Amino acid sequence: MFEQLVEHRIEEARARGEFEHLPGAGRPIDLECDPLVPEDLRVAWRVLKNAGFVPPEVEALRHLRAVATEVEGARDDVARARAMRKLQALSLALAESRPGSRRGLAVEPRYYARIFSKLA
Repeated sequence: MFEQLVEHRIEEARARGEFEHLPGAGRPIDLECDPLVPEDLRVAWRVLKNAGFVPPEVEALRHLRAVATEVEGARDDVARARAMRKLQALSLALAESRPGSRRGLAVEPRYYARIFSKLA
């Protein structure tokens, strides 16, 4: 519902012409420029990106999506339950790794490998 409201308001603004005279109108967006990365880190991040490296959070999200696909494609209840447990453990690990997360249920990193080997 929220997305529909946003889309409706954007369409209304477009109809009123509010997007016609914005700076940069008609020019492609520079996707290589990342103003949220400090200037002294941009070159290093670009080199890492071009080499195929991604932040650990991005890799964790990719792994999470792969396990979610595994859950959807499970052929039986046992496989589905195993994949669900793995998905829950990965979700917990990702949530705990985020800044400002509550660490009350934190599991030490050395135990994650043991947990995942038991789930596999």
